Amino acid sequence: MANLADEYGTDVEIYIKALTTTIHADTRTGAPAELHALLEQLGLERHEHPAGEPLFIWHTVPEHLGAGEQKRLANRAIPALLLAGYTVNCDPEVFDEAIYQQAEREVLTNKPKATPQHPAPPPVPPAASPRRAL
Repeated sequence: MANLADEYGTDVEIYIKALTTTIHADTRTGAPAELHALLEQLGLERHEHPAGEPLFIWHTVPEHLGAGEQKRLANRAIPALLLAGYTVNCDPEVFDEAIYQQAEREVLTNKPKATPQHPAPPPVPPAASPRRAL
């Protein structure tokens, strides 16, 4: 199984898995439990392989949602992840600037005064792909 977050050096990679319509959110190997919990709070579904003592953990947008709602959910998760101090890349195929900006306004308006879970990591050098780094 490929892990794009490890490959691109980010905390979360959001993309449509090849040959499917499923929006995935890959997390880096050894990502903290808080990151997985935040993704779940934001509406993404957790998957593990093998079950119980997972070697791989990833999240997907619920497939029962329509395509537009799936994209909306993925984009609305980005500002909360960034505010928590995580680095996020979102594939241009998924990213929608208007949805992202609206979600960002909402998150900043309702932002708690507490500090992030961990300090923001240094900027990641651009990857040799058309992904949009946020």
